[in-house]
Amino acid sequence: MIGAMILQSERCLLRPYRPTDVEWLPELANDIEVARWTSTSFPHPYTPADAERWTKRASNEDPVDSFVIEVDGTPAGGAGLRPQTGEGRGVAECGYWLGRRFWGRGYATDATRLLARYAFGTRNLRRLEAYVFAANPSSGRVLEKCGFVREAVLRQAVTDRDGVVMDAWLYGLLQSDARHAPL
Repeated sequence: MIGAMILQSERCLLRPYRPTDVEWLPELANDIEVARWTSTSFPHPYTPADAERWTKRASNEDPVDSFVIEVDGTPAGGAGLRPQTGEGRGVAECGYWLGRRFWGRGYATDATRLLARYAFGTRNLRRLEAYVFAANPSSGRVLEKCGFVREAVLRQAVTDRDGVVMDAWLYGLLQSDARHAPL
């Protein structure tokens, strides 16, 4: 970790969103293959207006929950936390996405490791959760490489963007697990 809110590995870094991220975001995010396995809160098509709304909100977070993934100084995608409240306090859902040209190179794994370190260290969370469409096993492999455990199959829990109902997998990682995980 360097600086106040920049998280860095040898391969990539996570940094908070800036208002200027509106410039690259629509080009990278407006790809159905990128959006396919994300929550529908990630719009498709992804317009400049969507980028404007997102960067305005994300660049003002305190504490920071949303990060840009950069590879060699180039924005590659995003990663973030969605902390729970009430009885779920201390738990956050985590997620990530990458532009297609960055797939298959380990950047999602590195970004998820950085995000988990931040969540358990700076944010002092006790648990991270991630939901994966069963038809997207690559995302599950990313989580498993980071020490997450598939805890449940949620039968017919999600509907993809084409209207197909499918199972989702729930992955979890505890702060206490992270001491033994490859973070």
